[in-house]
Amino acid sequence: MLKFYCYPKCSTCKAAKKWLDQEGISHQALHIVDECPTVEEIGQLHQLSGLPIQKFFNTSGIKYRELGLKDIVRSAPDEELIQLLATDGMLLKRPLVTDGEKVTIGFNVERFADVWGRK
Repeated sequence: MLKFYCYPKCSTCKAAKKWLDQEGISHQALHIVDECPTVEEIGQLHQLSGLPIQKFFNTSGIKYRELGLKDIVRSAPDEELIQLLATDGMLLKRPLVTDGEKVTIGFNVERFADVWGRK
């Protein structure tokens, strides 16, 4: 079953959830703030994704701007950024979806169909 880290009020998360539901894909919705992934989980998701850790940040989020993270995210070591992401789920780009082997960040219909669609 997929772990679907989301923020319930987020329109992108709602669209992703609707897509998963329409496709009949089982998922466990986890509130990204209340059940923020741990340092270990984020590290594993980062490794599985093959993406730069910077892609995990919600760069359009209020918290990201309030903390002035733009320059920090560009230059800080991955380990430091993973620890920062684990402090507040609002810093994570959402939805964050994993089956323990693959990871998607954000919602794009084509990407979801490619990664999570029924084969």
